[in-house]
Amino acid sequence: MFRYFFLGILSWCTAVVLPVAAQAPVAPAPPDSVRLALPDAEQRFFQNNLAVLAQQFNVTVAQAQAVQARLIDNPTVTLEQNAINKNLNRDHFSDRAPGEVVVQVQQLFSIAGRRKAAGRVAQQNAVVEQFNLQDLLRTLRYQLRTTFYDVFFKQQTLRVYDTEINSLTRTVSLYQTQFEKGNVALKEVIRLRAFLFSLQTERQSLLNDVSADQTDLHVLLRDPSGAQYRPVVDLARTRALNLQGYAEQQLVDTAQALRTDLNARRATLEQQNLNLRLQQKLATPDVAVGYTYDKAGSYINDYHAFTLGVAVPIFNRNQGNIQAAKAQVAGGKLLVDQQQLIVQSEVHQAYQLAARNDDLFQKTDRDTAPFGRLMTGIEQSYAKRILSVVEYLDFYESYKNNLVQLNTLRANRVRAFEQLNFAVGKPVFRAE
Repeated sequence: MFRYFFLGILSWCTAVVLPVAAQAPVAPAPPDSVRLALPDAEQRFFQNNLAVLAQQFNVTVAQAQAVQARLIDNPTVTLEQNAINKNLNRDHFSDRAPGEVVVQVQQLFSIAGRRKAAGRVAQQNAVVEQFNLQDLLRTLRYQLRTTFYDVFFKQQTLRVYDTEINSLTRTVSLYQTQFEKGNVALKEVIRLRAFLFSLQTERQSLLNDVSADQTDLHVLLRDPSGAQYRPVVDLARTRALNLQGYAEQQLVDTAQALRTDLNARRATLEQQNLNLRLQQKLATPDVAVGYTYDKAGSYINDYHAFTLGVAVPIFNRNQGNIQAAKAQVAGGKLLVDQQQLIVQSEVHQAYQLAARNDDLFQKTDRDTAPFGRLMTGIEQSYAKRILSVVEYLDFYESYKNNLVQLNTLRANRVRAFEQLNFAVGKPVFRAE
C-alpha cells in the first residue's frame, strides 16, 4: 500500500515540476524587477552614463583650447607718471603743468604662421579627444551588451536550479517522513539532503554573480533605484547568429578603417606632425611693434616714437623642442603600426572564437524535452526501488548539468559574437 501511495506522490511531483524544468518558462517577475530590452538599455546608456558624459566635457575643453590657440595676443599699454617732486625744475616748464608722463603701447606679432600652426595642433587635439570618446563608448557598450546577455542566461539557469530545488525539497520532505516511520534508511535521506544542499550552494553562488552583474548594469545605466533587471531576449534571433557572408579578412579591413582606438593613434600621430611644424616655426622669433609718448623726459618735450623689437635667434633656435617633436613623430608611427597589428590579431582571435562556439552550438542537441521525460521515468524507477539513491542522484545531476551547460553554451556563443563586434568596431552581428 505504501509503495503505491509513494509512487503516486512522486509521479505527481515529476509530472508537475520536471516538464517545467525542461521547457524553462519565464517565471513570474518579483515585484521589484524591471523588464529591460537591449535597445532601451543602450538608449539609456548613451543618455545617462557618467563616464561618457565626463569624456564629452573633455572634448569640449579641447575644442575651447583650439579656439584659444588662434586668438591674437592682447596689446600692452604702459602709463608712467612721476609721483613726487612734481615742481622740481618748474621754471623750465612755466607754461606747462608740472610732472612727467610716459605712455607706451606695444603689440606682439607672431610671424611665420605660428599662431595658425598652434591652432591646428590644438584643433587636432580635439579630434583625438573625440576618438577617445568614441572608443570609450565602444568599450562601455561592449560591457553593457555582454553583461545584459550574461544576466539573461544566468537567470535562465537560476530557473533550472529553482525547479530542481523545489522538486528535490518535496522528495526530501517525503523521505524524511518515511524515515521517521521506519520505511527508508537514514543514509538515503542524508544523501538526498547533501545533494539538495549542493544545489542550494551552487544556486547561491550563481545569485552572487547575477548580483554583481546587476550592479554593473545599474552603474552603466546610472540607475540608483536598486530594482532587479529582467533582460528580455529573443532566443530565436540569438540562434540565427552566424558568420555566413563575412570573411575574416573583410572584417579585418573594416576594423582597420573603423576601430576608434586605432583612429585615435592615427590622430595623435597627425597631431605630433603638426606639433613638429609648430616647433620649427617657433624658431622664428616674434616681432614686437610699439608706440611711445614722453611728455618731458626726452631731449624735447612731447616726444613721440615708434618701437620695433625682435629676439635675435643666436643661441636659442628651439633646437631641443624640434628634436623632441621629431622623436615623438617617429614613436607615434611605431605605435600606429603596433595598434594595426593589435587590431588584426584581435579580429582574428574573435572570429575564431565565434566560429568555434557557433560550431559547437550547431552540433549540440538542444532539445531538452527527452530529458524531462527521462527524469519522470527515473523518479518512478527510484520509487519502485529499481534504482539506488546513488543512481537516482547521478541521473538528477546529469539532468541539471545538461541544462546548465546548455545555457552556458548559449551565453558563451552570444558573448563571442559580441566580442567580434567589439573587435571590428561596429555591431555587425546583432540579436535584437
